[in-house]
Amino acid sequence: MGLTITEKILLRHTDLTDIRPGMLINARVDVALGHDITAPIAIDEFRKAGGGKVFDPAKVVLVADHFTPNKDILSAGQVKILREFAREQGLTHYYEGGRCGVEHVLLHEKGIVVPGDVVIGADSHTCTYGALGAFSTGVGSTDLAAVMMTGEVWLRVPESMEIVLHGRPGRWVSGKDVILHVIGRIGVDGALYKAMEFKGDGVSALTLADRLTMANMVIEAGAKNGIFAPDAITEAYVKERADRPGILLASDPDARYAERLEVDVAALEPQVAFPHLPSNTRGIRDVGNVPIDQVYIGSCTNGRIEDLRIAAALLKGRKAAPGLRLIVVPTTPEVYGMALREGLLEIFLAADAVIGPPTCGACLGGHMGILAEGERAVATTNRNFVGRMGHTKSEVYLANPAVAAASAVLGRIAGPDEL
Repeated sequence: MGLTITEKILLRHTDLTDIRPGMLINARVDVALGHDITAPIAIDEFRKAGGGKVFDPAKVVLVADHFTPNKDILSAGQVKILREFAREQGLTHYYEGGRCGVEHVLLHEKGIVVPGDVVIGADSHTCTYGALGAFSTGVGSTDLAAVMMTGEVWLRVPESMEIVLHGRPGRWVSGKDVILHVIGRIGVDGALYKAMEFKGDGVSALTLADRLTMANMVIEAGAKNGIFAPDAITEAYVKERADRPGILLASDPDARYAERLEVDVAALEPQVAFPHLPSNTRGIRDVGNVPIDQVYIGSCTNGRIEDLRIAAALLKGRKAAPGLRLIVVPTTPEVYGMALREGLLEIFLAADAVIGPPTCGACLGGHMGILAEGERAVATTNRNFVGRMGHTKSEVYLANPAVAAASAVLGRIAGPDEL
């Protein structure tokens, strides 16, 4: 019996000769990631456990991106812990201030993650790197401490779920809509502790940005990881950015899958996830009249240059509706610079948008976009749980950048074809 791509990657990171779902293994780790909320706890546990030096200063990555630029004294203290630990340990990859960006865009942008890697991060959306053909998953801060000490992670090999995509997405339909549709069909626990593997002829029609968005959100279906087999698109992206070529793997034809789901991508319309679950999805034609107070375009899900280009194309020559806050946050300095050179920031400013520095702040309800009681927001983020972006009686509607931009102009949830 053959192996899935997830099983192959994990097997290569052990000394085993075979691997099967359900097995408990210790796997060697290529990248260990923490940020300014989770890493201080991991560092404390690292010291309590008698940690002296991290297993490899080139493989432990710390990114100060959640409450930065520092929103208060407490967050400044959190970042200080990271900074001092990075200096003490001589870490190759420590990012703060003008070098910093949203971690799950920054790492692949800088070529830190390549196909075939095992990536462990103390953040649930570490699953993003499956878009490159890596095994990546989120863990708790204590687990990160153990990884920083030993260079290994203890885990159970997940079963794989085969998600077969057919056709090409229509106009204004993106990877965000595909993954929202999938989550809507299977529920927030529909892939619990499984590897969601995306395959089929529809994958070739998806950009790498689409795939990154989809892998990012598999955790919203309860998955352990999401993954795409690397192809020419992946290989070209990695070659341009990374010093390591990575290992290009694919599932065997006779690999075993626990479940199979088929998706006709060509039949999809833009999707909107209503409060308070990412699975509460509707097609844009079934949304109805939902007035909104804020639109947020950013986050590790949809704050890449491709997303900003889509939003700018719809906002050009238009303004945000009166009384509506439009917030645009490029995810990294590179994305910010590209948006500046391409004139996108000028378009956003002319549309009365607030343009923020790279940060995760608004997405997790930290700062730079908090919602008051009773307010509604359309966000290109990944979660819309109760209180996710502010008050527990606020509401978050998840959508792609095109829907977000159109909604900003019309002051209600709207599809781009309504402009």
